[in-house]
Amino acid sequence: MGRLLLAFRLAWRDLRRHRAQAFWLLVAIAATTTTLTLGLLVRNAADAPWDRTRAATAGPDAVATASDARALAALAKADGVADAVRPFPTFAVRLGVRDVQVNAVVQGRDTAPSRIDRPYVTSGSWLRRGSVVVERAFAEALRVRPGDQVTAGGRRFTVAGIAVTTGRAPYPSSAPGLIWTTRADAARLPALAQRRLTMPLRLEDPSAAPAFAARHPGVTPWQALSEYATAELRLADNALITGSWALAILAGLCVALLVGGRLAEQSRRVGLLKAAGATPAVVALALLAEHLFIAVAAAVVGLLAGWAASPLLTGPNAGLLASGDTAPTFGVVAAVLLLALGVTATATAFPALRGARVTTAQALRDPVRPPRRLGVPSGLPVTLLLGLRIAARRVRRTVLAALSTAVTVAMIVAALAMNRDVARMDNRATGPDFVPGAGNPVTERVSQIVLVLAVAMLLLAAVNAVLTAWATSLDTLRTSALARALGATPRQITSGLVAAHMLPAAAAAAGGIPLGLAVYAAARAVGHSSASGHVPILWLAAVLPTALAAIAALTAIPVRQAATRPIAPTLTTT
Repeated sequence: MGRLLLAFRLAWRDLRRHRAQAFWLLVAIAATTTTLTLGLLVRNAADAPWDRTRAATAGPDAVATASDARALAALAKADGVADAVRPFPTFAVRLGVRDVQVNAVVQGRDTAPSRIDRPYVTSGSWLRRGSVVVERAFAEALRVRPGDQVTAGGRRFTVAGIAVTTGRAPYPSSAPGLIWTTRADAARLPALAQRRLTMPLRLEDPSAAPAFAARHPGVTPWQALSEYATAELRLADNALITGSWALAILAGLCVALLVGGRLAEQSRRVGLLKAAGATPAVVALALLAEHLFIAVAAAVVGLLAGWAASPLLTGPNAGLLASGDTAPTFGVVAAVLLLALGVTATATAFPALRGARVTTAQALRDPVRPPRRLGVPSGLPVTLLLGLRIAARRVRRTVLAALSTAVTVAMIVAALAMNRDVARMDNRATGPDFVPGAGNPVTERVSQIVLVLAVAMLLLAAVNAVLTAWATSLDTLRTSALARALGATPRQITSGLVAAHMLPAAAAAAGGIPLGLAVYAAARAVGHSSASGHVPILWLAAVLPTALAAIAALTAIPVRQAATRPIAPTLTTT
């Protein structure tokens, strides 16, 4: 118990002495836990708005559409049907709102509430003669409110109310948008195409609606309507969960790089602890505990930040009723905490054990473990020679830095592919069935999430680049000082250290491009998406030089500081 307390006291003091490093590590892990919290909360909230709206509107278990009333009458008596209501006449008309002309689907309804598929009025009132009720998502796109005047089929109507329904997916998932009129008014309107009849059904077993629909053409199960109605929430969930995995990898690399650099910086401190009687277990536990402290704090920050930001993402579209606050459940809290601790422990374990196994004499004599000497061709320019030797002698750090670059480039390419498909979807959402100038809530929400994830990944990649440069600078203090003593200039040392990062980064960035396309292709296959995932060649060609320029800029500052240290103090103190 005394050793455990000692390890935690050492960890706490070390955190207080290295606040900047602890802060960046907290940011890296908190970005991951926030994203995961959002993804899990969105997943939990995806079905709640639909369920609440379905209950409020006496939603149907299936919806049948046909042009023959006799076929619907026979279907109402089919096996598995518990109840059916009088079919609603359904057809398309031209709708005019101020200067906007757009197609709309008209459904003739009774003025009395229907026992199945009963639209829930959110503002205004239900139908009366000479009025219309507009589906809420469609009304928001049109910017109409109760009391406004519209024209349908050349006739003028007053908007009596705004309502939601689960008998049809909301606009723009279903286009044209939906309006309701009385049956008498619907009979007088000129249709743009053939009139059809819509009949909502109540089934004996609602869960069997897909099987019932497969046996009866023209029937849509409620599960399909739910999927369309919550499309943006499910897309947001997929993007957030995928982004969480990528951020978890980057956060783990950030932890590993930070711990490796700290060991290089604290080698003498480890030796002093061992000389004072600390066992390897105490040293390893102290190194592990300080990062686990940060992991727990980052998990708390991520949970609170994700919970605070969740209303921006978990809210349904205008076609559904909101389900209220979605507080993190015990499962969400446990998943986020386990992710933070798992990423941190996995990334810290190997460097901590390696530092604990270093002998006391070696730790006091040299700040870093002796590097392996690998053959590098001579006769190269000084800058390239230094870069190759540094990269070859620090294989583990080189691999970690390259992996960070590859993951970041891959996710950026996947984000570009998704944005390209989102833009293509928006381009297709034009024509007489869509309101001119109205936004698409599905694509807008996905675009916002992709932008946030891209910024978070770029932030973590930048932190990783700086940490890699910082750790490499610490490891090469003596080597750089000796090279300068033999005639190398600080500019050559800086260029060499930057080259040590650029060489593996170039290969990793080139490999990240096809990896990103493969990740997006896999995501489309899992989601059964028909998107193409095509990214223009010029976009892909710009990724590589942009990534390399960013890495060079981020690594130059810490490397330059190390390359300009005085030679004599560096050689005598290390």
